[in-house]
Amino acid sequence: MSSQTGTPGTVTTVYKVTGMTCGHCEGAVSGEISELPGVTSVTAVASSGEVTVVSAAPLDEAAVRAAVDEAGYELVGQI
Repeated sequence: MSSQTGTPGTVTTVYKVTGMTCGHCEGAVSGEISELPGVTSVTAVASSGEVTVVSAAPLDEAAVRAAVDEAGYELVGQI
């Protein structure tokens, strides 16, 4: 589920990603997602499998899925 944050013009979306086990995993996922147009911030947490993405507009889930796949992990979906 996407939600508006306190900053006008931004959307925060939390995704569930499986397969992350360490800081390297977090960096790989964050790096790929941060290359998507409009993304301003990505925070990945391996222990929970949650990836929080802040963007200028809602992201196409297929694009996020492709980025996570490119990093070698699996996007379960939005939380």
